[in-house]
Amino acid sequence: MTTKPPVPQLADFLCFAVYSANLAFGKAYKPILDQLGLTYTQYIAIIALWEEDHQTVSGLGEKLFLESNTLTPILKKLEAMGYVNRARDAADERQVRVGLTPAGRALRESAFNMSLRDATGLTPEEFPVVQKAVVKLRNNLIKATAGKG
Repeated sequence: MTTKPPVPQLADFLCFAVYSANLAFGKAYKPILDQLGLTYTQYIAIIALWEEDHQTVSGLGEKLFLESNTLTPILKKLEAMGYVNRARDAADERQVRVGLTPAGRALRESAFNMSLRDATGLTPEEFPVVQKAVVKLRNNLIKATAGKG
């Protein structure tokens, strides 16, 4: 008599673990983001601009894994809030560059005092290991699905 293989449970799916961890991060970040008056996507756009100011919108979108039709409304809102400015690139008018205003740069001071590292329950040694593993997972999935529409 053959036995059927066990039916996988939702908790067994890596995709669900990543998805539900993302939801948990969103909940954990909410008080921080509320204090800054930003959404998570606005927050990561600001962080990316702290790393490299005056990026092209297309370059910023690639860095954030966001399509232009998703990123543009985020940037418009940040611009309305006084945190970024957008302008056509003088060398190539097809490109739009986005940069931080003084108010956008000033956010850095308040944002860096807020961290979720403790909330993760990971030790200082575990934190970068988990982060690198998630990045490797993401990069492998992107590579595996590249060109598959």
